[in-house]
Amino acid sequence: MTFSIVAYCQRTGQVGVAAATAVQAVGKLACHAVANVGAIASQALTNPYLAYDGLRLLERGISAEEALELVLKTDAQADKRQVGVVDNHGRTAAWTGSEAIPWAGHIGGRHCSIQGNRLAGPQVLDRALQSMLATEHLDLAERLTLALLAGDEAGGDTKGERSVNVLVFSTEEYALCDIRIDDHGAPMEELRRLFRVYQEKILPNVLGLPKRADIPRPSVQQGSRH
Repeated sequence: MTFSIVAYCQRTGQVGVAAATAVQAVGKLACHAVANVGAIASQALTNPYLAYDGLRLLERGISAEEALELVLKTDAQADKRQVGVVDNHGRTAAWTGSEAIPWAGHIGGRHCSIQGNRLAGPQVLDRALQSMLATEHLDLAERLTLALLAGDEAGGDTKGERSVNVLVFSTEEYALCDIRIDDHGAPMEELRRLFRVYQEKILPNVLGLPKRADIPRPSVQQGSRH
């Protein structure tokens, strides 16, 4: 009952994940990403630990495909899960369990993977992929937003959508974009509105935030006291 995209931008090094679903708060448990590491969508009968553990593996340099294989081995209900993974080299992997609600499936493209269950049909993934490939000149947040909208226009979730999330990291530890609609009667229209707000008002502020290169990490000296 979720439609998602994980992607890497070769031009900027950004990683991101976007998702829409018919239930509330898709961004809380389905969408996960870490700067300079990768992004994972964990959905269907959701197991967030597939994403948490998968990102830790990616951080160690393990590929998207290997990380997905390893985390699925730990899950006794893997046939009920759906997962999409992209690492910071643009390698992707995906899994659709045999017990995911039909229509269910996934499709891979250049530096992206798109997956969904309880969809109107494979055209939802096809349209989203076409959008991703046609917009590589744009920033990743806009590409993910447009791809979600394209998938929705092709039928999306057969139960409709209730929540949406677009999450993107650049090189900093904080998110470059985190548009989160947790409960809305028309979340795709709200996504259009909030993305304009993000571009015009939020992004300039985020770009002006302190950078890790200018902020030394605190160190604890032996014997130091408060």
